[in-house]
Amino acid sequence: MGNQKIKVLLLLVAVSLMLGFGKTAMASEIVLNDLNGQVVKLSNFKGKPVILFFWTTWCPYCRQEIKKLNQQYAVMSKEGIVVFGVNVSEPGAKVERFFKDYQLNLKILLDKDGALADKYELMGVPTYIFLDKTGEMILQTHNLPDNYKELLFKRAAGK
Repeated sequence: MGNQKIKVLLLLVAVSLMLGFGKTAMASEIVLNDLNGQVVKLSNFKGKPVILFFWTTWCPYCRQEIKKLNQQYAVMSKEGIVVFGVNVSEPGAKVERFFKDYQLNLKILLDKDGALADKYELMGVPTYIFLDKTGEMILQTHNLPDNYKELLFKRAAGK
């Protein structure tokens, strides 16, 4: 009977891996380059809530959301929230050209091959990923919620 339980457990693990459960990246695993080629490790921001905003230059909804996020950036920073714009699968030079028309304060990271977007199983852009102080994902959404602060700090205060 013990052998049967092991087989069932192994089957459940195999099925969950095939379906992608447990695929979400923890902040400690995330390493990307910024527009200047500098390496950014999200593990350096452990202890702070983080918002990752996934976007592309060709997406009109992304442009609207990035403007909205940029307007909130100063307030978010004062609240202790780390914010990154994560461009998905576009060359750095194209992203730099795009920003000549925008005055952005938030740091832009490049997910050149879309691997991070894949780890978070993005279903399109724009997408916000909210990470709590431990680096665990607590929310994935396509719009910046008005209660973003409550969501990030409520979880941090003990769920």
